[in-house]
Amino acid sequence: MTARLMNLLTVAILAVTTSSGQTFEGKIVYQNSYKSKIPNVTDAQFGSMMGTTQEYFIKKGNYKTQSNGTFLQWQLYVNADNKLYTKMANSPAVFWNDGTVNTDEVLKAEINRNAAEILGHKCDELIMTCKSGVQKYYFTSKLKVDPKSFENHKFGNWSEYISRSGALPLMISIDNPQFVLESVATEIKPMKLDDALFKLPPDTKLEKSPY
Repeated sequence: MTARLMNLLTVAILAVTTSSGQTFEGKIVYQNSYKSKIPNVTDAQFGSMMGTTQEYFIKKGNYKTQSNGTFLQWQLYVNADNKLYTKMANSPAVFWNDGTVNTDEVLKAEINRNAAEILGHKCDELIMTCKSGVQKYYFTSKLKVDPKSFENHKFGNWSEYISRSGALPLMISIDNPQFVLESVATEIKPMKLDDALFKLPPDTKLEKSPY
């Protein structure tokens, strides 16, 4: 797997209700599907490696994703560190990316109102045309996020998305030269989360991500 492809996959995974006025705390479950554009990698292989089901937990400025993939196990963003930590099955180390570093760039952005309905929520569509391809996000204001919490999370265009939407996405479509990813929410569960969920396991070996 090339470094460029691995970086795109890592970004793609980023790519995943409470009463009005409150920020969302809880879990969202996403169903992921891939369409490969690489001749020697099938749709099923992408799904197996990266996972077809993803659980996304968020509390204030921290989030964690858990996948059923055979290659990607979990990712953790710690706001205080402004680092994204990624655990792959083929390495005992946890790789980290600096949140301030973004190799991509948003060239154009547009919003279409009431473009889709997902889990009973009317969603606006944000289309971001990037150097890496086209990213589409479908969101509802009922899943609010404070943009200030992620203003330094430039990696993966996340601060760009949050600053424009102010909410978590219920569907994501990422189209780049390697694959098309579609991630659709199947469950929204507001809940109080333990701070311990957003801490690295004890004695974690850390390495800077090569991707």
